[in-house]
Amino acid sequence: MTEDAPVPELRASDADRERVAEVLRDALAEGRLDMEEFEERLEATYKARTYGELTPITRDLPVAGVTPPPVSLTKEPESSGSWAGRIVGGEGSSSWAVAVMSGFERRGRWTVPRRFNCFTLMGGGELDLREANFADREVEINCVAIMGGVNVIVPPGVEVVVRGIGIMGGFDHREEGVPAEPGAPRVIITGFAFWGGVGVERKLTREERRRLKEERRRQKLEHKEGRALDDGYGDHLRMLEEHREWRRDLREERRERHEERRERHRERRDRRRHDDW
Repeated sequence: MTEDAPVPELRASDADRERVAEVLRDALAEGRLDMEEFEERLEATYKARTYGELTPITRDLPVAGVTPPPVSLTKEPESSGSWAGRIVGGEGSSSWAVAVMSGFERRGRWTVPRRFNCFTLMGGGELDLREANFADREVEINCVAIMGGVNVIVPPGVEVVVRGIGIMGGFDHREEGVPAEPGAPRVIITGFAFWGGVGVERKLTREERRRLKEERRRQKLEHKEGRALDDGYGDHLRMLEEHREWRRDLREERRERHEERRERHRERRDRRRHDDW
């Protein structure tokens, strides 16, 4: 039986400490840590100077609710953000959806086929492509909405082309003309809407929104720390501000989840009413 290799006593960077702090925040939100444990570990995180001091802080915590790899403290190159890894080929994990006085949704990690067909009659559907893979560099989503609607959510960087026809209904063209990122797929939306509509909106994922918030937070803290005369006071100020900002973000996420639950409840209630008819 081999022992774990010792962690080298290299100096940790601010980015290293932020990665550990993010794991602690997730653990608190999931109930793995109580507030007292969270604050103790967070304080130890911002006081840590080496990898050896950071490693024990998250040793007993999983990352994002999956099989727990340890928090990486190695100097790996940043991801290039290329779309190549999301063009996976194949047939797609789902090729059609139907909602008759009901609803459907596709979201999370799924593979968009070269052609996806969906139909709604007095119902609604949502296709969320923000975390999806794509079977090809050009995919077609064919929507038929009769007294119903379909909402398509695409991530930034994807090219959108809308070719649908509406009669007493319509297709959303607002996201057309946005330049595509190199290698990003093209999403062509076709179909027919009668007394219904097909909406298209461009959104960041929750993780990307959180990363942007973290970046803005770091910039604010760096500005405040630059005005602090005493280094110890600057570290303490940063820790307090980090904690306050995180609590505000947590409240915002809870409100978002509450709104999502309310929306799903309204959809289920509407479907029951349609069933009663």
